[in-house]
Amino acid sequence: MKRIAQFEKVSIDRFLEDWMDSFSSDNKDEVKQIYNKLKLPKRATSGSAGYDFFSPINFTLKPGETIKIPTGIRVRIEDGWVLKCYPRSGLGFKYRIQLNNTVGIIDSDYYGSDNEGHIFCKLTNDSNEEKVANIPEGTGFMQGIFVEYGITVDDEQEKIRNGGMGSTTEVPDIN
Repeated sequence: MKRIAQFEKVSIDRFLEDWMDSFSSDNKDEVKQIYNKLKLPKRATSGSAGYDFFSPINFTLKPGETIKIPTGIRVRIEDGWVLKCYPRSGLGFKYRIQLNNTVGIIDSDYYGSDNEGHIFCKLTNDSNEEKVANIPEGTGFMQGIFVEYGITVDDEQEKIRNGGMGSTTEVPDIN
């Protein structure tokens, strides 16, 4: 196995800002407690491809509901690799929990972005069976898999990222 990445927490200031924005919270002491309990992603077994991201809080998703979770995690990745994020398989299978962007792509240069490379997860319960998903704090809710990639022989891209999620291209606003 190639060892090509290292997970870390974002700074407490970054986490506070992002958490309070996502959950409209103004209780900094409570958010600091959440930050202090964050666990870095881990594989469940030696044969696991995915690194489980653990929920920082208890949450419930009823059918049709969405939650945006600042994970408090960033990852330093060697060039030529990407972290692909998916919902945990069991959540997708049992409840149709889906990432809103289908697959989260964490590029190697995201680590140095303006938001410290803070990885977010936006989940939706897309159940058509009226199943409610209860996710306890500390439970794996998303998994990330490192994948090597290549580029074309005529690629001459030299731009440097300066921003967080979705900062490399403009997405048209379709109404």
